[in-house]
Amino acid sequence: MVVLMIALAVEVTAGVVFRYSGHSLVWYDEVATILLAWVTFYGAALAVLKNAHMSVPEIVRMLPRRLRVAATILAQACTIAFYLLLAWSGYLVMEVLATDYLVSLPQVSVAVTQSVIPISAVLIVIAQVLMFPSALEEALRGDIVKAEEVV
Repeated sequence: MVVLMIALAVEVTAGVVFRYSGHSLVWYDEVATILLAWVTFYGAALAVLKNAHMSVPEIVRMLPRRLRVAATILAQACTIAFYLLLAWSGYLVMEVLATDYLVSLPQVSVAVTQSVIPISAVLIVIAQVLMFPSALEEALRGDIVKAEEVV
């Protein structure tokens, strides 16, 4: 993520400097868009691994233990199923785009730029699987929160 962020910052800065000097880079916009997408998708995978996605755990904590565990397992299963479907769909999209190339950099395949979708989806699945034991442990030990305590 750090490398991608630095690359995006350097590339955008270079694009601005070159444009200001009157010698615009023809590939600047397209590469910046791709790097931003990569930062977004790979950042999402990193957020899953760090358990940093927005959530409302109080709703689950208000449930009785048995329902808390069931809700946690269902949420994990739905998330994993969604990202497996996204990985598969992303791979199919890559196959369709295999013969297309970037407009400003014709030597770069669009499939390479779109590979972020299935790769990040698989990374998210791996992160979900790695985080599942701690999520289940929290559901098992979590104290029941009364609604008035949440507010």
